[in-house]
Amino acid sequence: MFLENKILATSVACLLALSVGCASNKGGESGAESAPAVAEAPAAPQPQEPAQMKATLGQVAPNFTLQDVEGKSVSLADFRGKTVVLEWFNPGCPFVKYAHGEGGPLEMRPSTWVEKGVTWIAINSGGKGKEGADMGQNQKASMSWGMSYPVLMDGSGRVGKMYGAKSTPHMFVINGDGVLVYQGALDNAPLGNLSGDVAVNYVDEALEALTAGEAVAQANTKPYGCSVKYAN
Repeated sequence: MFLENKILATSVACLLALSVGCASNKGGESGAESAPAVAEAPAAPQPQEPAQMKATLGQVAPNFTLQDVEGKSVSLADFRGKTVVLEWFNPGCPFVKYAHGEGGPLEMRPSTWVEKGVTWIAINSGGKGKEGADMGQNQKASMSWGMSYPVLMDGSGRVGKMYGAKSTPHMFVINGDGVLVYQGALDNAPLGNLSGDVAVNYVDEALEALTAGEAVAQANTKPYGCSVKYAN
């Protein structure tokens, strides 16, 4: 009788305590109280990936760091204060072969400007397995064409897309303040075929204007050549 009364008292207590979980065993012992539910804190927002900078005429050119064909890291920021020419490059492209070949517009021009204090950089944004993207081919071309300036490898295409490079050669000129002042074609004679009555080398014109402390008159032209062979 005593045991039955104890079980009955326990059952009544369980009914009255709505927020308490009770359990009776055969010995008449009650269970422990349930812990109140704890609301989960909302997940912290994840930082968003910043939008990739895009090269824009009249604005500071975005910095980049790439390795050259010898494995040396080269950053655009290293040349702040100097005029810089960026030449998009593909040693397998007929337009590039012509430009760097005997008598071509890039046979002697880069070294001539380098002697005057200009920094000249070639960039290959071809993806792995694409035309002209092989490291050995770029090393060989650099040597055979006497390219004393860096040839940088951009296999991911990140830098090429940042600058909107469309063809080889596609030329960009950056002034000593780091501002992009010219983008477009090397000249008006693709493969030596003159377009117009007078031969014009747009890169020369831009560099001459900067040397004279003047604004670049023709800052934007349509590039020609082989399409840049991006990975995707």
